[in-house]
Amino acid sequence: MSKLLPVILRLKRDRKKWAASRGKVETYRKNARRALDAFVSLGPVYIKLGQWLSARADILPQPYMEELAKLQDEVPPAPFEEVRPIIERDIGTISDTFDSFDVKSISGASLGQVYRARLAGQEVAVKVRRPGIGKVVARDISVLRRVLPGALAFVDPNLRFSARAMLAQFIESIYEEMDYVRERQNLITIRKNMAHNDSVIIPDICGGYSSSVLIMEYLPGIKVTDVDTLDEMKVDRKELVVTIHRVFFTMLLRHSIFHADPHPGNISVTPEGRIILYDFGMVGRLDPQTRLHLIRLYLALVDKDPPRTVRAMDELGMLAPGYDVSLMERAVRLTIDAMHGRKPDEMEVRGLVELANRTMSRFPFLLPKNLALYMRMASIIEGIYKTHKVDFRFVPVLRDILERENLARDGYLEELRITTTRILRSIDEAISLIPEIRRFLDDKSKHRRPHTLLAGAIFSGLVFVGSCVAYAAGYAEGLLGVLLALIVMGIFVKFRNR
Repeated sequence: MSKLLPVILRLKRDRKKWAASRGKVETYRKNARRALDAFVSLGPVYIKLGQWLSARADILPQPYMEELAKLQDEVPPAPFEEVRPIIERDIGTISDTFDSFDVKSISGASLGQVYRARLAGQEVAVKVRRPGIGKVVARDISVLRRVLPGALAFVDPNLRFSARAMLAQFIESIYEEMDYVRERQNLITIRKNMAHNDSVIIPDICGGYSSSVLIMEYLPGIKVTDVDTLDEMKVDRKELVVTIHRVFFTMLLRHSIFHADPHPGNISVTPEGRIILYDFGMVGRLDPQTRLHLIRLYLALVDKDPPRTVRAMDELGMLAPGYDVSLMERAVRLTIDAMHGRKPDEMEVRGLVELANRTMSRFPFLLPKNLALYMRMASIIEGIYKTHKVDFRFVPVLRDILERENLARDGYLEELRITTTRILRSIDEAISLIPEIRRFLDDKSKHRRPHTLLAGAIFSGLVFVGSCVAYAAGYAEGLLGVLLALIVMGIFVKFRNR
């Protein structure tokens, strides 16, 4: 608590200043480096937590994200004599099971470490859970659960919501990461889902496995951020960035499970430019309805439609109740302009931020638990793109994915269903008013001629709404209905006093 609370209090102050475009960048960086040092000193669980936060633009100012992104999940491996009993207890005696086994770890992380071996004549990677890590994680998670509620009392409500959702997803994911039986199933599922995609290679499962040991095909490659080696191998880095986006966003939008930890240590590249994915301990899952809402959100961004974008964000639970619709639509319009290659006007951006601070002290963004891993994945992918500094536009790639996977059709059909439901609900509410309207007309008729204009408005309005629904569903005749409604209304206007 003594190390975390000062970090949280400085973050609260810096976040507010950052939103208002006040303060010196170096001050933010100094405080961010203090946060970095605190996470490192607190141990492996907090290093993981810092990595999670480094991908959360809804929680951290940019300087904090940049500093925490330096956290590497690489720690000195535990001595092999501590690891050997885990392997032999779960898989069998090393000398009897493997043709050969290199006791020098090729990768060491906070939760596990990887060794190279030969099994039945095949090169394999043996992933072993770090000795004693279960107790360390349980202890640190217990501390976090006790400390966080009190610490969050010092921050604004939106940050409180996002932090709670993030912590819930973080705790769930860190336990999943330590369960290699679950990781094995994740790998098998994603490998099957992406089997048709020639751009990605996913290792196969080999030999035995347990909750603490996982053996898989050994697939070497060039680290995705090793720019110099990729250039030496004449890999097209612009096409590589496109490929990475296609692979990960196809997983996200087409399938029920996606790789949620695409940091540079988990992606390698072949000399031909194909990508190799490792480590399937952290995966995200979206239910079909959430995926449809996400597809609708992306379709609205591609179609440059701020109102639809805001509605989709609202239905995903990404906006606080009572948000300012016009403010959000203006903010989204600037985002859409940037996505489509148009540089937003700096004065307009500043004015919008100042308006947000005056009206709500912040933009009302929330991030529900089920979207935390999606945001993490998207942010890390963005970081890889920035490393390569190539001319890349996300919108054309997104449009290609939506069309190639027939996701655009699914999204538009869902949009039509929601719109139709909304219209029918409005019609139902209008019909419920008919008795009141009739009483009103009857009362008017006792004193003067029938109110022709009101009756015409009701009739032509119903025709207009029904025709719009038909046209949106793909029936060209709906357009004739719209014209007919306008003509009918014109006739009633002309003869209203006759």
